[in-house]
Amino acid sequence: MITRFAFFAALLVGGQAAAQVAVNSGDGAVLRGLDKLNAKTTDMTLSNGQTSELGALSVTLGECRYPRGNRSGDAFAFLTIREAGVAEPVYRGWMIASSPALNPLDHPRYDIWVLRCTTS
Repeated sequence: MITRFAFFAALLVGGQAAAQVAVNSGDGAVLRGLDKLNAKTTDMTLSNGQTSELGALSVTLGECRYPRGNRSGDAFAFLTIREAGVAEPVYRGWMIASSPALNPLDHPRYDIWVLRCTTS
């Protein structure tokens, strides 16, 4: 059985071997959070390096990248997500807008996903 991480790594390596895609860096990203208990969604617009709160979670955007000419569909953002009272991040890695289930936040109450990169 292939793990989610192994699949993601194989996808990245395979994608790089097949073709190099030119990317641009955004100034920030738009993320959407869902509180699964009350079905409330919250959109967060973050600049690179900025942190926003969603309930007990702190979401920090490292950076957002996108293929040239496609800021939304194929945006990918490096996120660090911490939960109050927990020493280690509950999530640290790249999320992909076009495939949010590929490397999702695994949290019992909240979902967070990338919508698009932002630029000046």
